Parts: sequence; structure tokens; C-alpha cells
Amino acid sequence: MLASILMACASLAATASAECSRAMLKDATDQYVAAQSNGHRSEITALASNLTYTENEKPVDITKGVLVQPLKLDHNRSIHDTTECATFTELIVATSDHQYVIGTRMLFTDSKITTIESIVTDKGDWAFNATGYLYWDSMENWDPIPEAKRDTRAVIKAAGDAYFDRFDNASVVVPFGTPCARLEGGAYTGRANSTENTCNLGLPSTIKVTNPRYVVDEEMGVVDIFLGFPGLDRSQGQDPMPDSHVFRVEGGKIRYIHTVSSCVNAGCGLNGTGPPSSL
Repeated sequence: MLASILMACASLAATASAECSRAMLKDATDQYVAAQSNGHRSEITALASNLTYTENEKPVDITKGVLVQPLKLDHNRSIHDTTECATFTELIVATSDHQYVIGTRMLFTDSKITTIESIVTDKGDWAFNATGYLYWDSMENWDPIPEAKRDTRAVIKAAGDAYFDRFDNASVVVPFGTPCARLEGGAYTGRANSTENTCNLGLPSTIKVTNPRYVVDEEMGVVDIFLGFPGLDRSQGQDPMPDSHVFRVEGGKIRYIHTVSSCVNAGCGLNGTGPPSSL
């Protein structure tokens, strides 16, 4: 009996692995990028009939959202999580009249996309400057991690968790590497000093983020965390704002952080006193 149960479990695990292969997830992100580039959602062939589609945490008719706008993509990068059957894609539109930086998370069940949630940022969002985002991203190395040097899923996720734990407790030790740089909307902490850890600059100590959702890719050494960021838009009090933080982890240490954060009102209620958006 025990042998039969073990064989059944092994069979189920093998089936789940086959249904959520890296190749399948990569095909889906490739289709998503093509669909956004051309403005044709039909290029995504694996949409589930019960698809949930949101932009900035609000339900949107997929036929009327940003996905049906053809965008000239100057950069895209995707990560693929075969454990949770999820993906994250970063898009930069910097050389068009209407600039965007978009972070998109997709969830899968039985090889079908059941959820697409995008954080769509443009002028007026937190530190927004797509030109700067593209420039500083181009100066970084996000190549796959050599297999012998890859961190475990737990280590990568823990690095991101420690960063947000520090938001509510200044005594938390975050595994920042040296160097480490944070890119927020287009503003770069490593602009004046590229050889030191500048990821620790300007961190809050009284903020509890809400509803974290993870995509982890061991091959890339990356975890993306979608969450609610209370107080980000000062015009909204402590209401959580849609936010994505992407962490590149190398040897257990955070090397890069990319953030995409949406506000309700242009300028995030800061009246020009927020982080700089220029290079």
C-alpha cells in the first residue's frame, strides 16, 4: 500500500513538473511581450476562460487595458518560477512620446494563465523616468547565475523578506552586498558611488507592507515581490499603493533592486519633494 501511495505521489509530482516547465513559462512570457509590443492580446494563446486581469490592483477589461496598446519596448526581462507556476516581466518604454515602466505577474493552472496583474507606471508615478530606468538597467548585469553558484529558493526569498522586514524594524539586518544599488522609477542610488552599498539609503522604519506575492527564479537569482506600500502616495494617507520590488541576489547578498510603484495622484502627493527622477 505504501509503495502504491509513493508511486502515485511521484507520478503527480512528475505531472505537475511537466505542466509547469520552464519552457512553458518562457513561451508564455515571450507571447506576452509580443502581445504588448503589437497590441494584440490574441498573441497570448494560453489565457484561461476565467482569467483575472488587473492594472494597478484594479480589475480591467483586458480588451481595454494597456495590453491592447502597441508599445515600442526598449527593454524586457522575464523570470520564471516553476515551483509556484508563475512569471514576472519587466518592460521599459523609454523612446516613445508616452513612456512607461510596467511590471507584470502571471499565474498559471494546468498550463493556462489564470491571473495577469500589471503595475503600469508613467509620468507622475513614484520617481518616474523611463529614460533613467533604461539607462541604469543597461549598466547592470542580470545574466543567469552559473549553476554551481546559484542560491536556493529559500535564500533568495529570505533576502527580499529581510528588506521589507527592515521597513518596520530598523534592527533587522538585510543581506546587502557590496556593491548594491536600488533603481526607483528612474532614480538610482548608485549614481554617485557605484562601488558601495547604496541600497540601504532612505529606508523607512515604521512601514508594514501588505499582501506580498512572490515569483522566484533560482537560475536568475531573482525574486519579485508584488505588494501594497502604505503611505507611498501621501495624498492617500496610509492606503497601500501597488508596488513591485525585484531583487537580484548573488551569493546570498542583494546586488540590485528595481522598484515600480503606482500612485493615485501625479507626484504621489509630495509636491515635488520626492526622490529625484533625473539622471
